[in-house]
Amino acid sequence: MAIEYLNKSDLSLSQKLWRLNWLFVLVLLATASVGFAMLYSAANGSLEPWAGRQILRFSIGIGLMLLVAMTNLRIWLKYSYVLYLVALVLLGAVELGGTIGMGAQRWIDLGAVNLQPSELMKVALVLALARYFHGSNIEEIGRPLFLLPPMLMVAAPTMLVLRQPDLGTAVMLVIGSGAIFFVAGVRIWKFAVLLVATLISAPISWQFLREYQKQRVLTFLNPESDPLGSGYHIIQSKIALGSGGLFGKGFMQGSQSHLSFLPEKQTDFIFTMLAEEFGLIGGLVLLGLYILILAYGFSIANSSRNHFGRLVSMGVTTTFFLYVFINIAMVMGLIPVVGVPLPLVSYGGTAMMTLLFGFGLLLSVHINRDEPIGRRGAADDF
Repeated sequence: MAIEYLNKSDLSLSQKLWRLNWLFVLVLLATASVGFAMLYSAANGSLEPWAGRQILRFSIGIGLMLLVAMTNLRIWLKYSYVLYLVALVLLGAVELGGTIGMGAQRWIDLGAVNLQPSELMKVALVLALARYFHGSNIEEIGRPLFLLPPMLMVAAPTMLVLRQPDLGTAVMLVIGSGAIFFVAGVRIWKFAVLLVATLISAPISWQFLREYQKQRVLTFLNPESDPLGSGYHIIQSKIALGSGGLFGKGFMQGSQSHLSFLPEKQTDFIFTMLAEEFGLIGGLVLLGLYILILAYGFSIANSSRNHFGRLVSMGVTTTFFLYVFINIAMVMGLIPVVGVPLPLVSYGGTAMMTLLFGFGLLLSVHINRDEPIGRRGAADDF
């Protein structure tokens, strides 16, 4: 019965390719190309050590994205909890013996690559929460005990990530999960209560922050208090942003970045380098590409006939928005520096693969948008 059902419901490969949103893929390619150009500039006109590797990773990631997109959405529903548990175990492995870099223990050394499980958890948590809420109704969601399991699913990886420590990723896990809770039907007053409780507990939470995290908050409030120390990064970032003007200084002509005043120009502060070389216009072009990606994501969520697809789409799109917002706000001095990369542009392997895996899920939702998946026993269709 299960095989017969799948044969009837599954689209053929040619049908899936026809229904694939190729314009969305082109927008992703255009956005990543901005990153290739900036990494080429960061290395003073060389593909090494960043641009060449980033192009290779993106090429592999696009293949992964298409593979995920071609996979029936019911498969991701069936194995969502398994993927979550794998990501959680990997986070535990980091706690036991992860690789330390830049003062944090966030990676697992696999020889050829360093895997960052916290990035994998961003998508795995979206899938797990989407499956949990997929089979629920509004009466169940209104019961506090019903919300306890998904809250624990969020709390477990968040606590592990905070111990690395990685405050930026922890914030993304919590806010991204909150978006799924909201779309699932959790009342807004419950979010208000949680927000008030968070604000009340802030003075207590301050005592548990690492010394460098406290310094980042204090630097955010007054970066000029230590211009050659903790405030150096954000001050140089603001100088680079302002010096770009309307049209920028020209490709590979940024003085702050090419004279090594701008820190982490290939990762966290790559938007600053872009703004210095291409000015306000260049920054707005990249923001326009990001807005297109977000528009596609919300549109795909809105067009899905099944609740699981809507929740997955909203979770992936919200996570992508948080990447963009936190990074750009950080380099502009609007929030403390937390080390979140600029999506598809900053140099990095795990974040790139995770994002493209998430976009593959978006495309899978788009391809299977007209396929209804029952709220009860949906995973038992296999």
